[in-house]
Amino acid sequence: MLPQKIQKAFQRFESDSQLVHAISSLYVIDAANGEVVFDKHSTIGLAPASTQKIITSITALALLGKNFRYTTSFALSSKGDSLYVFPSGDPTLGSGRWENTKPDKVLTRISQALKPNPNRIGIIALNNFNYTDEAIPDGWIWQDIGNYYGATSGAINWRENQYDLLLQSGSRVGDPVRIVGTNPHIFGFHLRSDVRAASRGTGDNAYIYFGLNDSVGNVTGTIPVNENAFAISGAFPSASSQFCAELWDQLAKTGITEPSLKTAFVYNNNMDLFSNIHTEISPSLDSIIYWFNKRSINLYGEALLKTIAAQQKRGNTTDSGVAVIQDFWQSEGINAAELNIVDGSGLSPLNRVTTHAQVRILQYAMKQSWFPEFLQSLPVYNGITMKSGTIRNVKGYAGYHTNSAGKTFIFSFLVNNYNGSPSSLVNKMYVVLNMLK
Repeated sequence: MLPQKIQKAFQRFESDSQLVHAISSLYVIDAANGEVVFDKHSTIGLAPASTQKIITSITALALLGKNFRYTTSFALSSKGDSLYVFPSGDPTLGSGRWENTKPDKVLTRISQALKPNPNRIGIIALNNFNYTDEAIPDGWIWQDIGNYYGATSGAINWRENQYDLLLQSGSRVGDPVRIVGTNPHIFGFHLRSDVRAASRGTGDNAYIYFGLNDSVGNVTGTIPVNENAFAISGAFPSASSQFCAELWDQLAKTGITEPSLKTAFVYNNNMDLFSNIHTEISPSLDSIIYWFNKRSINLYGEALLKTIAAQQKRGNTTDSGVAVIQDFWQSEGINAAELNIVDGSGLSPLNRVTTHAQVRILQYAMKQSWFPEFLQSLPVYNGITMKSGTIRNVKGYAGYHTNSAGKTFIFSFLVNNYNGSPSSLVNKMYVVLNMLK
């Protein structure tokens, strides 16, 4: 019998030396009738890492609809000498994942929309009257924040708030590593390197740190020897400033801007002062969810969390997004205490989620019209369709599997505070999940 097979495999798993000081939870149900196949610690809240993305994804699809799109509007002042940007928190603006959202395409469309304007633009202003830029979500650590996976979400998100830092190392271990450039060029911020060369094959062990409100960042750690343009990915200290600077560059090429451009943040909802000239429209939500889960893009999770709250007229902060998620699933019979979350991506180690809640949410998704699109967004590991999650000493998988007999199972498997090699633990988790095959 399957429950006994899983029980035996799970007991072996828990008795492994990597789990001596860990806690593990596995919850499995039969998708056809909801019957519990296996349950161990399913009501204990554990750090879910990126398996939390399934919660954000499914809630967004439920509340926004798979065809939801972000809009970013551009308007001229009544005098025609200022360009106002009305952002919506679109995480895809300038993303390279879709042809239509690529930076050059976006900037070209904006400049073309301005060509009929007889006046030169002297100010680019972000009108944030309906959007709150706020601090980093609770629990995000400094080591993450300056790097690409720690890119935070704001009113304007640009190029997924990422850039590549190019480093050059010497031929000897311990040699200083030099910064040779960034792609794209970062405006208004500078980086200094404390990176050292390490042995060949050691890979990327370099991290970028920016202090709050600091214009100079520091890069530490190591990269291998004999590298001429070793790329590590960082997060823009200010995506809105970067966007405005790149837009100015584009407009300057066509003579649309004044030589001494100014940028500003304004709070003015008197639309009589503006004349809309252009709107950027994002890909549909189902397409955003596809990349969110396939590539585990933390920025998308944080943007979606705020968007969920904004569309429910609850503000657009991380905390209000969390409250909307908890309230929605409470109405579906899941206790809010099972979703003790602080962000939308799972990057924070403060998150605590039960495997029971994750399975119930995955079960809900199967009954919805947009389920095929959600299912397509989930990666496949070890022949099983599931979202993975990884932060320090945390590993998780949650998803679906249809076995050779045609029976479908829904499961969530979380492990916290394991020791030893992550890859070794993963293989041991696969052995347990293979019981579903």
